[in-house]
Amino acid sequence: MTTIEEYHFGVIRVDGETYRNDVKIVEGAVVPKWWRRRGHVFDVRDVRDILAARPAVLVCGTGSSGMARVSEALERRLAAEGIALHALPTAQAVEAFNRLGGEGVAVAGAFHLTC
Repeated sequence: MTTIEEYHFGVIRVDGETYRNDVKIVEGAVVPKWWRRRGHVFDVRDVRDILAARPAVLVCGTGSSGMARVSEALERRLAAEGIALHALPTAQAVEAFNRLGGEGVAVAGAFHLTC
């Protein structure tokens, strides 16, 4: 199981590796330096690899202050594919990701580290 060991503004540590840019976690693998086409909006195009993996849950870390958001198009697509969405400020999203993974749920993550 992939574990997020630490998060604070601008930094996340996953399985012993430290990242200073936004990341995705797909099928247990970290996708570093994740960039969204529309900055603070998580959209379908930004998570195609996650959609292809078909996790039970997508946890989106919307930033330290929760400034990022999930587009309506992505919300609709996830619902249509039966993928639950948890969009939370990143500290809470990290807790949710670790809890779900620890429960054996197939979980993917997309984490904005600042804002």
